[in-house]
Amino acid sequence: MNILILGAGGVGGYFGARLIEIGADVHFLVRPQRAERLRSEGLQILSPHGDLRVDAKVVTEEGLQKNGPPCEFDLALLSPKAFDLEGALKTLRPAIGARTCLLPLLNGVAHMSRLDELFGRDRVLGGVAHIAATLTPEGAVKQLTPMHILTEGARSPAHEGLAHSFFTLCQRAQFTSVYAENIEQALWDKWTFLATLAGSTTLCRAGVGSITASAEGAAFMRRMYDECLEVAKRSNQSVSDAAQEKALAILMEPGSGFTASMLRDLLSGGRTEHEHILGDMVHRAHDLGIDAPLMGAAYVHMLAESASLKSKGA
Repeated sequence: MNILILGAGGVGGYFGARLIEIGADVHFLVRPQRAERLRSEGLQILSPHGDLRVDAKVVTEEGLQKNGPPCEFDLALLSPKAFDLEGALKTLRPAIGARTCLLPLLNGVAHMSRLDELFGRDRVLGGVAHIAATLTPEGAVKQLTPMHILTEGARSPAHEGLAHSFFTLCQRAQFTSVYAENIEQALWDKWTFLATLAGSTTLCRAGVGSITASAEGAAFMRRMYDECLEVAKRSNQSVSDAAQEKALAILMEPGSGFTASMLRDLLSGGRTEHEHILGDMVHRAHDLGIDAPLMGAAYVHMLAESASLKSKGA
């Protein structure tokens, strides 16, 4: 199987390196500067599960436009930030062949309809990445917690074979691989959890353990999660009791410093995915007639923070 990964950051870089580690044929589509560094230094992973450095095959947008793709890719993994999706798709398009399927690993669900519109539902698989990782100043991918789960599945019978083949490949790699028969539900399971995590930790600028240390904070966290669960339920994507239990175990863990990457992006002055993760949840709640004051407050907070950053940069 020939695999193309768009980007070599925390998500794509980590899972791509683990696949290369077992001999998978993986190329990374990256910017010229990143390509030069990967060619000369390889791709380094710093992980609680063991560090590694792998040789990385890379392509660039300019190279694709000039020479075309080095092979016909069976699968293209997308892991950009939501606000970079349109630009990423423009970069990716020359590498998409007649048989190439896409596996997006973005947060939320709004991106799925856009990809369906551009490529057709049959060619768009569903994927969910549970990992906290970032790039170091030296260009290494640093895994911040031991969690590294990649969930994927077909959304059409036409490509169940490809989805199962990729799952079989991933089972050999050093991360947890899950095949979801209902990948749409898996997307909603993560989104409801992530919207709560991002909303609470950005609003409070603290880890979940600090937020839930008081009875008031614990109730706040549960009410915010309940708002998201109600949106899922009214959208015919009810989150199971088992999935809720797993989410709450993380959101309510005593003493945990766990935060959303959105908070890290906010504190560093970078762009955030507040529209895709918080805004979309709030808008759907309003459309469904659901009162979601806590998610609304978190979204308004991020709108204000974003406006403040823009004004400072002007």
